[in-house]
Amino acid sequence: MIPRYTRPEMEKIWNERNEWQTMLDVEIAACEANAELGRIPKEAVEVIKAKADFDVDRIHEIDKEINHDIIAFLSAVAEYVGDEAKYIHMGLTSTDVKDTGLNVQVKQASDVILKDLEKLAEVLKRRAVEFKYVPTIGRTHGVHAEPTTFGLKLLLWYSETLRNIERMKRAAENMCVGKLSGAVGTYADIDPYVEEYVCKKLGLKVESVATQVVQRDHHAEYISTLGVIAGTLSQMALEVRHLQRTEVREAEEYFSPKQKGSSAMPHKRNPVRSERICGMARLVQGYVLPAFENIPLWHERDISHSSVERVMLPDATTALDYILNETINLIDRLLVYPDKMLEDLNMTGGLIYSPRVLLALVAKGAFRDTAYRWVQRNAMKRWLEGEDFYENLCKDEDVRKYLTPEEIKECFDYKPMLVHVDRIFARFGL
Repeated sequence: MIPRYTRPEMEKIWNERNEWQTMLDVEIAACEANAELGRIPKEAVEVIKAKADFDVDRIHEIDKEINHDIIAFLSAVAEYVGDEAKYIHMGLTSTDVKDTGLNVQVKQASDVILKDLEKLAEVLKRRAVEFKYVPTIGRTHGVHAEPTTFGLKLLLWYSETLRNIERMKRAAENMCVGKLSGAVGTYADIDPYVEEYVCKKLGLKVESVATQVVQRDHHAEYISTLGVIAGTLSQMALEVRHLQRTEVREAEEYFSPKQKGSSAMPHKRNPVRSERICGMARLVQGYVLPAFENIPLWHERDISHSSVERVMLPDATTALDYILNETINLIDRLLVYPDKMLEDLNMTGGLIYSPRVLLALVAKGAFRDTAYRWVQRNAMKRWLEGEDFYENLCKDEDVRKYLTPEEIKECFDYKPMLVHVDRIFARFGL
């Protein structure tokens, strides 16, 4: 991921130094386990632990000659360790180290993303309570439907974020596995104890059965979960983009005093953060297909997945971390205009109360389909001719058989349509 969209905490996890260091941790832990089994002199392990280090540039230099990065890494480490380096990587294959180290990095990245999600949930909860009773028009198909509250919009996103937290925990847990079982997963050259020791020390579970690799259904589930989370963030950002349109302007992104919206038009206040979230969400979701395509590998392993994952896992986690924090900022500082929301709610001259008029007619004994047509024909006069909806209902002979003007007027009130807001919030203890 380019620096523009990389936060420092994620950069530390995925930078090359940490990648090799994590694999070195795997190698050293394996040496400790082999020493306990009596396969390596304990004195040699102490030397390895004291001297083991590497130079990234030197790894690249060796790799250019031999075209095998793990061997290049081991050779670079050996230059620091000396003769005792002969005990490093005993009984292991490259993927034992790479897959186990990779999942340690994924675990680290997952912890960051979970912290982000928890913070987003707190911001959404706070602002949902803040706007709990603020009426706004609900839109379906982009058209005014019935009243809701802005707090309920935020509560919806809070609910989805809570589900995303649980999804992320499950996916991270399922990725939290390691394997040190040799070339085809049979422990032909290594004792299973080494795997158990290393995984426990690094905070991983042992993969129950493996080939040369940890099976890639883990990775596909993980990336899919990141994609779902990105979808939630995109949903929030898209709503803000709609609400910030000049014709609507019921809410908008915070715009700092020194911020500029356009190089050519000084008046512009553009939803740049929301657009960035929507755009980068596509990037995260775009990795889902490659993750699925990485599941089928030839026999006990091929290398077709490796190049994909070197880009996919750092990029997807880094991009998601970035837009999670962009969304936290977006919601935390969102400018909300309740007066404009109420103005827009009344924009259609009461058409949004047509469901209440319909139900009132049915309650008085009118056949529902017939009553629907009575209300609809008066609503269409408002849509197409600009006529007054309430006055036309009062003049409609069919409607007047069941409802007085006073009873019709009672239908033109959004408050009864929002009487269950407290009950919905109470489901979350709010």
